[in-house]
Amino acid sequence: MPDATASILLLGATGQVGHALRRTLAPLGAVHAPGRAAVDLADLTSMRAAVRELGPDLIVNAAAYTDVDGAEEEPGRAAQINAEAPRVLAEAAQEARAWLVHYSTDYVFGGTERTPYTEDNAPNPINVYGRTKRDGEKAIRAVGGRHVILRTSWVYSRRRSNFVRTMLRLAAENDRLTVVDDQIGVPTWAGWCAEATASVCGRLLADSDVPEAGCYHLAGTGQTSWYGLARAVFAQFGHTDTAVEPVSSGEYETAAPRPAYTVLDSSHVRAAFGVPTTTWAEQLSRFRRHVASLKD
Repeated sequence: MPDATASILLLGATGQVGHALRRTLAPLGAVHAPGRAAVDLADLTSMRAAVRELGPDLIVNAAAYTDVDGAEEEPGRAAQINAEAPRVLAEAAQEARAWLVHYSTDYVFGGTERTPYTEDNAPNPINVYGRTKRDGEKAIRAVGGRHVILRTSWVYSRRRSNFVRTMLRLAAENDRLTVVDDQIGVPTWAGWCAEATASVCGRLLADSDVPEAGCYHLAGTGQTSWYGLARAVFAQFGHTDTAVEPVSSGEYETAAPRPAYTVLDSSHVRAAFGVPTTTWAEQLSRFRRHVASLKD
C-alpha cells in the first residue's frame, strides 16, 4: 500500500486532467498544487525552487502547452513549456529522489501506421506541438532517474477547450454540423485518465514490485474518428436533432497538420500497473453521467 503521508507536487491542477487529479491523488498523500503565480512552467527557476522547498516523494506534471494550432505561431513558448520544463523537472526530481509522472501525447506519432501504436514505435511528429512533446520525452529520458511518461490522447472534460465541449456548444446553436472523418484516435475522459494515473502513482509510492521507469500509453480500447465521436456525444447528450456530416481533413483547414491515425495500444500499462480495461465509449458514458450528477 502507498504511504498516505507521501508528499505529492501536482503541476497543472487547473487543467483538464490536473483538476481531476486533485481528487484521485488525495488518498495517496498530501497533494500540493501551487498555482501558476507560484510555479510557472515558463519560469524554470520557480520550478526548481518549488521542488527543493517541498522535497516531494512524487511530482505529477499535468501542465503543458496544448494549443496545437497555437504552437505553430509560438514554437519557442511551446518548446519552453513542453520540452525545457520537463527536463528541469526531471533534474529536480532526481535531486529530490522523487518519482516524476509526466504526460505526453499521441501526436508524437505521424499517423502513417494503420495498427495501434505501441511504446516501441518510433515517434515521428508532423507538427510543432508533437515535436515539442517528443522533445520533452527525450529530455526526461536523457536525465534518467525515476520517471514514468504517460502518453494519452484526445482528452476531454467539462473544463477548458476541448472537442466534446465544442460539439455540445455548437449543437445548441446549429442543426447541422460538418466534422472530420479521416483522423482516427482514442478519445479519453480526463476523469478516467486521472483515476488510471492514481493507480500508477499508487504503485510507484508503494515502492514494492514497481515496474521499470519508462513510457506507457494510457487510453481506452477501441477507436473512432472525430465524426464518430461527435455522433456518440450527441447520442449520449440527447442532441438527436443535430445532423452531422463527415468531411475530409482537406476540407477543414487548420494551422497545424494533424496525423491521420494515432490509436494507442495501452496493453503495456494495463499489464504493468493493473490499470482496468475500458473502452472509449464507456468513458464517454461515464462522463455523461458525471455531468448529469453535477447538475443535480
